[in-house]
Amino acid sequence: MIAGKRAPSLVRSGFVDLGSLRVHHMLGGRGSPVLFIHGLGSSGYMEWRRNLETTAVRHRVLAPDLPGYGRTDKPRARYTVPYFARFIERYMEDRGLRSAALVGASLGGRVALEVALDKPRLVRRLVLVNTLGLGRPKVQMTQMAYGLVTIPRVGEAVMRFARDALDWAPPNMIRRVVARYAGSTSDLEKTLDDAYLANLRELYATAEFHNAYLATIRSLIRPGALLGGHHDVTRRLNELKIPVQLIWGANDPLFPVAHAARAQSLIEGSQLAVIQGAGHTPQAERPEEFNRVLHNFLD
Repeated sequence: MIAGKRAPSLVRSGFVDLGSLRVHHMLGGRGSPVLFIHGLGSSGYMEWRRNLETTAVRHRVLAPDLPGYGRTDKPRARYTVPYFARFIERYMEDRGLRSAALVGASLGGRVALEVALDKPRLVRRLVLVNTLGLGRPKVQMTQMAYGLVTIPRVGEAVMRFARDALDWAPPNMIRRVVARYAGSTSDLEKTLDDAYLANLRELYATAEFHNAYLATIRSLIRPGALLGGHHDVTRRLNELKIPVQLIWGANDPLFPVAHAARAQSLIEGSQLAVIQGAGHTPQAERPEEFNRVLHNFLD
């Protein structure tokens, strides 16, 4: 390779139409398919920015932006876990995937679980990263803002403030705030680099994203869902008969490692890797270690 030149990227950005829904996704590589599902307030190209390229060396990778997020259309809809799961199933059918390894983070992990439990033939392997649905969230003062946005008009005001703050606040201040919510303790300038902050500004700039984000939060945090444990699928984990890898950041302030340890004990043959020095997003905070665990499992 000529000095100073980067290797050509194996992963590219593209769009596909699912009926009337215009979907943005990242795709590339060759081999057995691996489908990445991002979490709340993110996108395929943001969540997995440090993981897709290395995985594409040995696998066909696909990372769609869920409806309402990233550069995918943002229709007026009931943004619930089943809604996102049905989207993933339609996307897989459209891409000609009879089955795939699913990798999901946070809300995306819960969506991956929904697909694996309801349509097991579609999921060959399952990777759950700091996943919602394996126990009640450990809500601390910092995370109380999630409850605030469920309040009509308050949530809308919070989203507008966040949009404006992304424009006027110094980058290091934004990094510290994001890190506090996620429990990140790594090199913030590297983990939340300028390109990531630019993508965050682009995401928060549209009212349609605000609507989708608030609708998702309100479906997850409504009293009935929380008190009734509707999103906790622990009792169904013994139904999983596929290889399962749990990857967890040790310092996650929202979903503690105890959730992962209990899930591992309930899923026969599953594996758990706890990544030290990482919070809620080990795939971005400790990408080398995350990728090593992921690739060992996939291969």
